[in-house]
Amino acid sequence: MKTKYLIIGAGPTGLGAAHRLTELGENDFLVLERNGHPGGLAASFTDDNGFTWDIGGHVVFSHYAYFDALVDSLLGHDCLEHQRESWVRSNGTWVPYPFQNNIRHLPPEARWDCVRGLLPGHRPETAPANFAQWIDHVFGEGIGRHFMHPYNFKVWATPPELMQFEWIGERVSVVDLKKVLKNVILDRDDVAWGPNNTFRFPLAGGTGEIFRRLADRVADRIRYGQAVAGVDAEAKTVTTAQGLTVEFDALLNTAPLDILAGQWLAQRDDALVEAADRLTHNSVYVAGVGLDAERDAADSRCWMYYPESDSPFYRVTNFHHYSPNNVARPGEQFAFMCETSFSNHKPEKVEELMDRTIRGLVNTSMLNADRVDGILTKWEIAVDYGYPVPCLERDGALKAIQPRLEAMGIYSRGRFGGWKYEVSNMDHSVMQGVEWAGRMVGGTPEKTYTLD
Repeated sequence: MKTKYLIIGAGPTGLGAAHRLTELGENDFLVLERNGHPGGLAASFTDDNGFTWDIGGHVVFSHYAYFDALVDSLLGHDCLEHQRESWVRSNGTWVPYPFQNNIRHLPPEARWDCVRGLLPGHRPETAPANFAQWIDHVFGEGIGRHFMHPYNFKVWATPPELMQFEWIGERVSVVDLKKVLKNVILDRDDVAWGPNNTFRFPLAGGTGEIFRRLADRVADRIRYGQAVAGVDAEAKTVTTAQGLTVEFDALLNTAPLDILAGQWLAQRDDALVEAADRLTHNSVYVAGVGLDAERDAADSRCWMYYPESDSPFYRVTNFHHYSPNNVARPGEQFAFMCETSFSNHKPEKVEELMDRTIRGLVNTSMLNADRVDGILTKWEIAVDYGYPVPCLERDGALKAIQPRLEAMGIYSRGRFGGWKYEVSNMDHSVMQGVEWAGRMVGGTPEKTYTLD
């Protein structure tokens, strides 16, 4: 079997590429997907009790007019728009996000601890060499201790000392001492920061509905249940575990880059394998807990962050708030979607995480203890590749891998194909595929993912 453009993975990047190829009049392509459904990490599932779950918290917001128009064409009126309302659980209370702008909600001692760390002479003045040092340099020890250090370890499952900080960009709101003090003194909240302060969500079907509809547009070009086993750059072939061999002119890989360079590639050598081994990631366990809502209970919060040790999860999403159709009986039930990371640095017993998740919901006042027996559904999934960690060695590894692959006619893009967390939101991921297609067909330079 032969095709001009072969795409590994029917997730956001692969489907974005496939769709753009058709728009450009190019139909000589094929998508190989190991699962029996599209969407990758943006897929959604409905459990046996009628609750819909995502693989972690996804929301639709965008940096691109093309992506906005694409989502509009896919969902039409079948979506809802929300104002973000997110909170941090710290010191036994709730602090509006961003934490650093709203420390007035903390108990007095913790509040002073955060302010003191921001005062002149209290923050390190030497240039930071890693993410941990950057936290103290920008936020001071107090904010670092009460939120930034413990939360980032919980979410990345990696010590911040082993991470770079150049990825941050708009991902983290930096701190302004004058603004912090003004908010404290005037009892004022500051919650509007961030690119996702408004977001959209599908009316039904979860985030995966976007990619089911996108996949339908190129359905005749997708082969499901085909797990890649080998890539031969010289022969220009991809072989699957199911025995399919496909010859290609150019290959777009959206599977994890470390697997491509370190395991699949027939032409790999010690340098490529060593570079692949330097790429690190965490794994994520998602627990969905559904139950009937308490009478007259109202909770407008979208999601909450948890830096402390009384819960295993780093984030809980009020998934019933995203769409009433995420629960079996709209308007009458709650759906808590809880995310816990794990890695060699932060091992977890996955088989115990559902019970620990429920205890964590109780500990953090999300769930009354007397309601535990009334839980209607417990859904869970553990994904090996959750987040690509921007570790200290990441950029050097990418420079050793990506140019060599492209010289072979292999392009690796997407959350794990490109391994750049800073451009791995849903819109970024789709646009990496879109821009790759434009480069292949028309020679248009890519903007979202570059090798620089």
